[in-house]
Amino acid sequence: MEFLFLLWALEKLHYSLDGTVFDVITDCNAVKPLLNMNTPNRHMLRCQIAIQEHSGNMTIAHKSGNIHKNADGISRWALANTPENPAWVPQEEYHIEGICFTDIVIELFNQAQEIYKMDKSCQILCQLIMKDCKYPSLSSKLDEAWKNTYDEGRFHLLD
Repeated sequence: MEFLFLLWALEKLHYSLDGTVFDVITDCNAVKPLLNMNTPNRHMLRCQIAIQEHSGNMTIAHKSGNIHKNADGISRWALANTPENPAWVPQEEYHIEGICFTDIVIELFNQAQEIYKMDKSCQILCQLIMKDCKYPSLSSKLDEAWKNTYDEGRFHLLD
């Protein structure tokens, strides 16, 4: 988390930090070893490359959390998302007015069954697939496009 914050800060303050020597003081021991990792994964490699342009001017120092109270206090004191906050992001509020639970699987299955009953080719196709055998007389009743697709073996019955 601290490493990602360091990336964010370097990106945000790029124009101010470019060409200047600065110190990064953190209460996280893991930041410094992450920069010197020999075999990082792709994500860490991208992070190391992003920080690399500042590596000559940047010194990372560890300061224990007990001593480093100024940073902890600020990081734990979140600002409200209001127009007075410089990082304000306008958001629409959505209120949940009700929750309805239904047995949609049965309703969907029944609706699909009704739609299949309206189409002659769907009825024949369902009979062919459910019987899992080929009846030439039954498959010949399919419309030409459906018959070709059935003969190619494109329809399957899934559980």
